[in-house]
Amino acid sequence: MRSLLLFVCLILSQWLFAQDYYLFVGTYTSGKSKGIYVYRFNSQTGEAQWVSNTDSSNNPAFLAVSPNGKFLYAINEARSPQSGRVSAYAFDAASGSLRLINQQPSGGFGPCFVTIDKTGKWVLTGNYMSGSLAALPVNKDGSLAPYTQMIQQEGSSVNKSRQEGPHVHSTFITPDQHYVLTPNLGTDKVMIYAFHKKDQQPLKPAAQPFVRSIPGSGPRHLDFHPNRKYVYLIEEMSGTVSVFAYHKGRLKKRQTIATHAADFKGQPGSADIHVSPDGKFLYASNRGEENNIAIFSIDPVSGLLTAKGYQALSGKWPRNFTIDPEGNFLLVANQQTNNIVIYKRNKETGMLEAMPQQLEVPSPVCLKLLRIEPHQ
Repeated sequence: MRSLLLFVCLILSQWLFAQDYYLFVGTYTSGKSKGIYVYRFNSQTGEAQWVSNTDSSNNPAFLAVSPNGKFLYAINEARSPQSGRVSAYAFDAASGSLRLINQQPSGGFGPCFVTIDKTGKWVLTGNYMSGSLAALPVNKDGSLAPYTQMIQQEGSSVNKSRQEGPHVHSTFITPDQHYVLTPNLGTDKVMIYAFHKKDQQPLKPAAQPFVRSIPGSGPRHLDFHPNRKYVYLIEEMSGTVSVFAYHKGRLKKRQTIATHAADFKGQPGSADIHVSPDGKFLYASNRGEENNIAIFSIDPVSGLLTAKGYQALSGKWPRNFTIDPEGNFLLVANQQTNNIVIYKRNKETGMLEAMPQQLEVPSPVCLKLLRIEPHQ
């Protein structure tokens, strides 16, 4: 009887404290995908259920969710000149459905990244092909106004086939919301801008206008440590992570470490990077010949990395991944095999264990989570 009572209490506690999230999936639509997919994800069990999807959207490859959860923004990736767009959607949390509000030019072509500040008043886009970024004001109804600032970056680097010009790969707002960091794969630089939210043109060159990456490395994405003292930069072409000390818009490099094992001889293809919510581990995705997740421990004092292992994936081309805020699960979007794989995280070791359920989604490339409030 006592064991039965304990079992019931365990089930009730899991039910009471379970936290559900909406999982938004951005995709490429050249195949069977219809656009953005919405799932309901349980951060205690790792289970996910389809809720809705848009019926037509052109390559909504990267997403950003507004701070209040009422709106979602998606770049519409197109590689012809002046064709880049960013779309605004209203999100109904009760039904889990998206409704297109409007679209605006992204400030260049080949857009690949979008983000929104914590006030919900500015959307920033990064345009890979044209090497530009833009700032778009957000109206009160969540719609986007035309961009009020477009910055064209300049330069090139040593790999003339891929670094013939600037390629802005992402636009990250710092946790204090005072700066914007933009990794540029084409110039091997991370450009730094002061972010003045009240100005019509909010981006100004920072006191330290950029930090250099190793020539030919190809900076792509980055993530901050929860303590805000360290920045981790994934470099696509060299398959490396560079560690920077961070303070008030200034970066100082401390370490560069490979995302692959020492005996790997192939061409690196690193993609995404995330620090666990507790700040103890860092994960980086590798595409190409590796198709794995590199796992690093983080020194709590110095922020430096130590390689712990490599998780082989049930899929190919892990473009993007995310970790739920509780740190229980890591979800990986495999673009070429049309699936999302869910891994249980060991919070003590950082290692990953594949869950039975996989989600079949055409060409998934971006994953975002939104907390579902109890009344929804």
